[in-house]
Amino acid sequence: LVLVPEIGLTPQLLARFRARLGIPVHVFHSGLSDGDRARTWAACHDRQARVVVGTRSAVFLPLPEPGLVVVDEEHDGSFKQLDGIRYHARDFALYRGKSMGVPVVLGSATPSLESLNNAQAGRYRHLRLHRRAGEARPPSVRVVDVRKRPLQAGLSPELLGEVERELDAGGQVLVFRNRRGYAPVLLCHDCGWSAACVRCSTEERGTPMTVHAAGRRLQCHHCGARRPAPSACPDCGGLGLQPQGAGTERIEEVLQERFPGRRVVRIDRGSTRQRDGLAQRLAEFGDGPGILVGTQMLAKGHDLPNLTLVAVVGIDEGLFSADFRAPEKLAQLLIQVAGRSGRAARPGRVLLQTHHPDHPLLATLLQGGYHAFAAQELGLREAAGFPPFAYLALLRAEARQLADCDGFLRAARAVLEEEAGEEPAVDLHGPLPAPMPRRAGYQRTQLLLSSPARPGLHALLGAALPRIRALPEARRVRWSLDVDPVDLY
Repeated sequence: LVLVPEIGLTPQLLARFRARLGIPVHVFHSGLSDGDRARTWAACHDRQARVVVGTRSAVFLPLPEPGLVVVDEEHDGSFKQLDGIRYHARDFALYRGKSMGVPVVLGSATPSLESLNNAQAGRYRHLRLHRRAGEARPPSVRVVDVRKRPLQAGLSPELLGEVERELDAGGQVLVFRNRRGYAPVLLCHDCGWSAACVRCSTEERGTPMTVHAAGRRLQCHHCGARRPAPSACPDCGGLGLQPQGAGTERIEEVLQERFPGRRVVRIDRGSTRQRDGLAQRLAEFGDGPGILVGTQMLAKGHDLPNLTLVAVVGIDEGLFSADFRAPEKLAQLLIQVAGRSGRAARPGRVLLQTHHPDHPLLATLLQGGYHAFAAQELGLREAAGFPPFAYLALLRAEARQLADCDGFLRAARAVLEEEAGEEPAVDLHGPLPAPMPRRAGYQRTQLLLSSPARPGLHALLGAALPRIRALPEARRVRWSLDVDPVDLY
């Protein structure tokens, strides 16, 4: 069983496995029809499937004669189911492997801090590959300081010049921007009004709607709400509406204008919605000189042998975040996207464009690599009592009325405190508003549980959950429990 984080990674992997192994390789993911998934399930159950490649749901396939479980890109957050049954496919794969008595291989160039900590503690065997496949060498990395420099859709003159030189030399270029759409904000230059989602905003905080060029529409990337972009400001009637910032659509537009006649292909969720959309876009890009504009869909797993320059823009947003996992996510993303460059004979280059060239995270990555960053970050996590040196559970409530959320979580906290006794092994934080306090018209609050030991946390939850389910307040809210949350948003 081979697990990959995204559907888009399966076609390339399937082709390689079938060519190398010479046997049928089955596939399982949500993009298939019910019939196709049923046939793969039956092949596994009937011992007909020797190799199966799938996304996180494939971890539940029957394996009557298991031999090996592989979790590729094990660090990737897509392995965590964020609604319904909140499971982590990597962790469940480890559990299944242990219960079945078969080895589990976790593969990544940027292992999660949890997995690295387990390896350092001797719970995992740590195997490191010190060379790239074939004759490829690691790409050279350079930081581009854009302070006081004019930017066009977030692109500096130096970056555009490097793109032009690479194209003239016959190379392929990836311009990486991890934000889809045309622009993240639509702003009135006359009065300061900005387009905000009425379903996700509060009186204190407006949630911007992203501008999409197709059909001149606004879309909320949190709840999915859409509406036409106004031609005049709804507040002052002025005509000075201007998109602020740049997403992949705007960068694509600027590059098409700057390099007429050159192939520019955008790959993000919007351009690959149809079945096999990613494979079609990659085929359209081909092997000749051209520019890819993409989001994190392109940061992992894809082998583009003629790609020789990666230009990363918009990284400053990830350098300053209240999420304690943000530095890890950004470091992984930068290393992964840099790894797309120079994967064949021609050497690769990476440009990191930033207003903060001296930021400690960038300095550590450039001087010591990912493992130096990880060692430093693990030290900070341990000092702060954050995972993997603590274990978390998130109890969240959503309701139309904020009072219903608060009432349920206060009652749940009272149950937890009573079950914990006078010497609690679990710390309780909240109820507090969620970092995004309103989404899709629902108020959101949460209660965070933290413990230095997993048994104590699970024992408390096991004792308290039946009582929490029976609370009268529980009937007035939508509530969920997420053990080992990867996102507190």
